[in-house]
Amino acid sequence: MPDALKLGFGPFAAPARGVLVVFCDDALKFGPATRKAIAPAAGLVARAAKAERFTGKNGSALELIVPEGLKVARLVVIGVGKPAELKQKDFVTLGGLAMGKLPKSVAEACVFAELPGGALRGDDAADLAQGVELRAYAFDRYKTKRKDDDKPPASRKVTVAVGDAAAARGAYGSRAAVAAGVLLARDLVNEPANILYPEEFARRAGALKKLGVMVEVLDIPKLKKLGMNALLGVGQGSAHEPRVVVMRWNGGKKGDAPVAFIGKGVCFDTGGISIKPSAGMEDMKGDMAGAACVTGLMHALSARKAKVNAVGVIGLVENMPDGKAQRPGDIVKSMSGQTIEIINTDAEGRLVLGDVIWYAADRFKPKFMVDLATLTGAIIVALGHEYAGMFANNDQIAERLTKAGEATGEVVWRMPLSKEYDKLIDSKFADMKNTGGRMGGAITAAQFIKRFVSDKTPWAHLDIAGTGFDSRQSDINKSWGSGWGVRLLDRLVKDYYEK
Repeated sequence: MPDALKLGFGPFAAPARGVLVVFCDDALKFGPATRKAIAPAAGLVARAAKAERFTGKNGSALELIVPEGLKVARLVVIGVGKPAELKQKDFVTLGGLAMGKLPKSVAEACVFAELPGGALRGDDAADLAQGVELRAYAFDRYKTKRKDDDKPPASRKVTVAVGDAAAARGAYGSRAAVAAGVLLARDLVNEPANILYPEEFARRAGALKKLGVMVEVLDIPKLKKLGMNALLGVGQGSAHEPRVVVMRWNGGKKGDAPVAFIGKGVCFDTGGISIKPSAGMEDMKGDMAGAACVTGLMHALSARKAKVNAVGVIGLVENMPDGKAQRPGDIVKSMSGQTIEIINTDAEGRLVLGDVIWYAADRFKPKFMVDLATLTGAIIVALGHEYAGMFANNDQIAERLTKAGEATGEVVWRMPLSKEYDKLIDSKFADMKNTGGRMGGAITAAQFIKRFVSDKTPWAHLDIAGTGFDSRQSDINKSWGSGWGVRLLDRLVKDYYEK
């Protein structure tokens, strides 16, 4: 949680200052506690709704400045539409909407967690509070000057009013852990590459030790000994050394096989010798969003004491052009023993993943593996910024990821894998080449990664190039770095792999 936000729960009571946020349905009906709290301004609310043609449609809002009869400086009424149609993820969104209606200068606010049918139950109120926290995030640590009207107060206090504060507070513990994981991932993605390079990323991941996560950092000598030459080849042109970070949370039964998550962590990607165009290259500080997600997920699982054994492995490199950099035409031998012809040094993420996935599978023998990577522009062409591309060798893991995506709003769309696409990455000089050309680029990238996965291990690859950074902003995220995937994978674990 940002230091500036103080989030708490309390009883239904008309606040004496700040902003009051309440909810109504599409018939402009309020819950009993809400009706009582805004009773002195009920007529004003009705007149304003008529004048503004506010009908309580889901996501709509009506704002009244200095409402007569109330002590608060502002009253915000947010429509929920038909309450019976609301799903769990909608309560998170409502919290984000509520937070979004608070002016930056406001130091105190109260959100009534109540619908016409009465107070929200503890879980729903906790979801709403999580939405408040996710929306409150801002990455502004490098701003030294602000306009007077853009200066936030030293701290912001938001109270979620509920019928049973103890129940909501108890339910919020796990939501707070997940939110903290999302915000950690956002911080990592938003950091500039001169601050967050492989060694520094590894250091920050090491902070998870405080939560009981076992963290192991593999440096160059260890990576060479393991034979991770594909990963090392990507980073050899950079002044910053590659690292692989292994994070382990043992919350399940001793000896039970872990679930495994692997992240691409290219802390900056120039494209290497196959250099990218300069326009937009600054965005390539976010090419480590997969690794950021895995780190945030491990934070979430450990902070909420998830009853599962989980492993997170991230490959951290910087892809730079240099006299020592990898060249098109080079051939490297991966940790798996398979050889790779480098056709394009800008197809580097799959080289990192190939070694790290093989390592994770060989060392930990997991129940399944999910890798995340901002891998291809082709997936953005196919799916835009709404869905992440999902490739899987197992129908069950694909179905479970799909359901977890629908539940959280971090949605995935399954893409094909087949021998026909696989042939496109066969090489004349090595076992494979690292690109199959422009056509079906996201698919051939997934086919490349699949060559490092045993058919016996359920596996899914999530191409998050369209969702990991600079993606569509939402009611719970106004950040360039989205932290996408933390809530999705936490839900996957929670629903299917905790006992």
